[in-house]
Amino acid sequence: MFPKLSDLINHLLGSHIDLPIQTYGFFLTLGFVVGGFVLQSELKRKEKEGLLSKRILEVHLNQTVSWFGIIPGIILSSVIGWKLFGIIIHYRDFAANPQQFIISGKGSISALLIIAVVSLLYHLYSWHRAKKSADEVTEEIIRPHQNTWNLMIVAIVSAIIGSKLFDVIDNFSLFLSNPVRSLLSFSGLTFYGGFIVTVIVLMQYVKVVKLDWRHVIDSSAPVIMIGYAIGRLGCHFSGDGCWGIVNTLTQPDWLTWIPDWLWASDYPHNVANQGIPITDCHGQHCKVLGEPVFPTSLYESIISFISFGVLWIMRTRIKAPVVLFGLFMVLNGFERFFIEKIRINNKYNILGIQLTQAEIISAFLILIGIAVMVYFTKRNKLKITTNKP
Repeated sequence: MFPKLSDLINHLLGSHIDLPIQTYGFFLTLGFVVGGFVLQSELKRKEKEGLLSKRILEVHLNQTVSWFGIIPGIILSSVIGWKLFGIIIHYRDFAANPQQFIISGKGSISALLIIAVVSLLYHLYSWHRAKKSADEVTEEIIRPHQNTWNLMIVAIVSAIIGSKLFDVIDNFSLFLSNPVRSLLSFSGLTFYGGFIVTVIVLMQYVKVVKLDWRHVIDSSAPVIMIGYAIGRLGCHFSGDGCWGIVNTLTQPDWLTWIPDWLWASDYPHNVANQGIPITDCHGQHCKVLGEPVFPTSLYESIISFISFGVLWIMRTRIKAPVVLFGLFMVLNGFERFFIEKIRINNKYNILGIQLTQAEIISAFLILIGIAVMVYFTKRNKLKITTNKP
């Protein structure tokens, strides 16, 4: 496995570079960027079809900004500079363990103070200049696709918060043993927690930017699916622990055409540092699983890429709004429900039945998805019938 992106590059090219980029983080970022371009494309398409409208904003060119808005920006830029210059100064420490360095107290105090002073002086100058100038009012046209990256940022922040929240619920004893480490760790990001919180937050955010939630949520269906598919590749290639149960079964004859690592993997050098020590290995990640397991994250990625293809084809064929999102819930729900049968996860006793958190949520997701598809299909047919002359 490849804990850092440079491990993967070195494996493919035979090089010896050392980049401080985590493989898991790289694939998450890649999923975010690809998802953003997919969303932008869909929002443009729906605007051309007249399903989403532009909005006109009245902009005051010389309006002074409240200090309640300026101060958080100064603090944020100073903290980023403190950590960024700290990375440059302590690059070896950062490259060795980026996650630990980011949540540590290491940084550049000089950079923090300089950036804070420069930012403060700049805002004081801008504020003074705006106070002396006459207010000018102009109109700015905001097209639906111009909201793309704001939507994506709101989604990713909501997803991180939601995934952490559900992980705390699922592993409450670990959280109690070390709350700070549990909350600041980049591990333990549960998809469904992020998904549920993101949908709730985005439903409120689209009201603020005055977009029709029905068409935005349909646009998000292929976005979430492709992001999930790419993110799961990060889980697999880094070996972050999202693997399946032990698989010592003989590979069936009808599956002999697939590579051995697709049937079972022992995840050498996994980033989770689980398993037994690897002989003559030096470094942070020198463990390999004692027994091979099902590479479930890879299975999920393959299924999700196929599901993305289905959604991409159906997005122009399904005319009733929200139905595409219902189809997404059904596809993702079925995939996750059945993959949980061979995944390692905490189980809950529900009326004598052992179920994981993901199995419970995915079952509800399937039922809700079917209900959404039926309800909005009927509603659209009724609307068409009513509008007929």
